Amino acid sequence: MNINGILAIYKFEMNRTRRTLMQSIASPVLSTSLYFIVFGTAIGSRMGEIDGVGYGAFIIPGLLMLSLLSESISNASFGIFFPKFSGTIYEVLSAPVSPFEIVAGYVGAAATKSLIIGVLILLTARLFVDYSIAHPFWMLGFLLLTALTFSMFGFIIGIWANDFQQLQVIPLMVITPLTFLGGAFYSINMLPEPWQSLTLFNPVVYLISGFRWAFYGISDVAVGLSLGMTLLFLLTCLGLIWWIFRSGYRIKQ
Repeated sequence: MNINGILAIYKFEMNRTRRTLMQSIASPVLSTSLYFIVFGTAIGSRMGEIDGVGYGAFIIPGLLMLSLLSESISNASFGIFFPKFSGTIYEVLSAPVSPFEIVAGYVGAAATKSLIIGVLILLTARLFVDYSIAHPFWMLGFLLLTALTFSMFGFIIGIWANDFQQLQVIPLMVITPLTFLGGAFYSINMLPEPWQSLTLFNPVVYLISGFRWAFYGISDVAVGLSLGMTLLFLLTCLGLIWWIFRSGYRIKQ
């Protein structure tokens, strides 16, 4: 394995983040903080508990997942799209690095950025809402697994997109609505039928439910099912990336 090649791509992407700290790190943390102020402090103080958890604390896993999904996709998609857009992707493809090492560099950097943002959001939430973490090991596990999975998904979007407009279509038109409808601000058990059953077709429900279980020991679906769905999506992304490099889809064409 070419460790130096992976580190070169990884360091290049992380250096780009350091040059744009306000846009890459500060902006998503500030945006999520506004949610904590409005929903956690202002509205949450006037609402009752959900499954024994205060509303302000209840929405923390959902808000964290919202930021994690969007930032993982955004970082990874732009990271691979810009070299493809500028033509420098051919320098990467001609270098003595394998497809696995290319993906490891770009996805690793995107996941690292997302994890940094996630930790900062958790620390910021403490300023507005009192919360606890019942299963810290599982919380970190879900955090890492989600960051890696959706960084891979973002990598696929970056390969697929032909322009900057396409780069934003799936995150804005698909992922964000699915997150809001996936129980970020409520428990799906509060929904009447048939909406409760229909919501189970939303894959983000399983991510938020598993993450909330790691915090408070409560979930809308079984935690094993949440973990299984996340791993299934991870394997699907791996399969698509393997096919992209094998076929040269929108890379060598």
